[in-house]
Amino acid sequence: MTKKQYVLTTIALACLGALGVAHADNGDDKLRIGLIATYTGPYADYGRQFDAGIALYLKEHGGKIAGKEVEVIRKDTGGPAPDVAKRVAQELIVRDKVSFITGLDFSPNAYAVAAVSTQAKIPTIVMNAASSGITNSSPYIARLSFTVQQVTAPMAQWLLKQGVKNVYTVVADYASGVDAEKAFAKEFAKGGGNVVHSVRTPMSNMDFSAYVQHIKDMKPEAAFFFFPSGVMPPTFLKAWKERGMEQAGIKLFATGEATDDSFLEATGDVALGLVTSHHYSYAHPSPKNKKFVQDFAEQFGTKLRPNYFSVTAYDGMTAIAEALKKTNGDVNGDKVMEALKGMQFESPRGPIQIDPVTRDIIQTVYIRKVEKVDGKLVNVEFDKFDKVKDPAKEDK
Repeated sequence: MTKKQYVLTTIALACLGALGVAHADNGDDKLRIGLIATYTGPYADYGRQFDAGIALYLKEHGGKIAGKEVEVIRKDTGGPAPDVAKRVAQELIVRDKVSFITGLDFSPNAYAVAAVSTQAKIPTIVMNAASSGITNSSPYIARLSFTVQQVTAPMAQWLLKQGVKNVYTVVADYASGVDAEKAFAKEFAKGGGNVVHSVRTPMSNMDFSAYVQHIKDMKPEAAFFFFPSGVMPPTFLKAWKERGMEQAGIKLFATGEATDDSFLEATGDVALGLVTSHHYSYAHPSPKNKKFVQDFAEQFGTKLRPNYFSVTAYDGMTAIAEALKKTNGDVNGDKVMEALKGMQFESPRGPIQIDPVTRDIIQTVYIRKVEKVDGKLVNVEFDKFDKVKDPAKEDK
């Protein structure tokens, strides 16, 4: 950091500290919410899904929360860009005077915003970033999405129940990928399973042929992989198909990012039969979800299918509204965070709760299989693990 950058950062943080109590005084009757997300580049769908979930909630509630008109101020990070995320968070608080920060699709971005949230005492609702340590990084962060460990450990448990004893793991080389690798290995070892080999692939890598061939050569019973939803999973699945892995007798499993509802139709039949673990499916059969999917289609058409991003955005707005009911509309950061602790409500994904100690999500994790239903590829749930905490925090 140059001397000039240091001075500017110090000034910005001083401004944030001064705004810690008075940040809600906007001079009007609006509730301003800052949304930090990806709107450009290969992960632009993340921002679109956030927008859709928020818009659906606001339409249902007349555009208001706690009697105030809601103004959502969007900031694009273009993907995992912690420096950008930190800068736009400062702008949202100092210039735009937001009362909440939300969005945060990538874990590095959430970690970068944590110090800003703490300094300004701004309640921050994480709508996707899934690295376990995020809620530890600031007392002003609560997570409504999931953690990678939370959806990975149940897959290891389920595979052990199926009698699988040796697995090869492949993950993307970033915080969430490392979380997935470690959570799977730890849980698998508890039940007597053995990870025969582990590989971390660069986020920029789009050629998996050598990795898949190595799996084939090692001949494990199964392979488990984790990549962020979007461009990486379909590429891996195509390489798996081309190398004849199914014919070689090696089974494949993953977390739900691999069969993200938003990308599943585009992924195509290479995803058929893949078993994954995750917290939401477009095909979840509850009445709440059926209404959510129907309302989503009516508002946005059938080309944009809701996924776990839009559901968490919808739930994030619900959490903000419920918290402000408890505080009688007071957006003071400490009061809001206290109101969020222990909160429970029914989501389109099922029952959820914010852990009163860790401020992290407690929810059902489903085991699903990609099938064709009425000509469409969907994740059909067939098993579940109830009230799952993040394994990294389950002893707290």
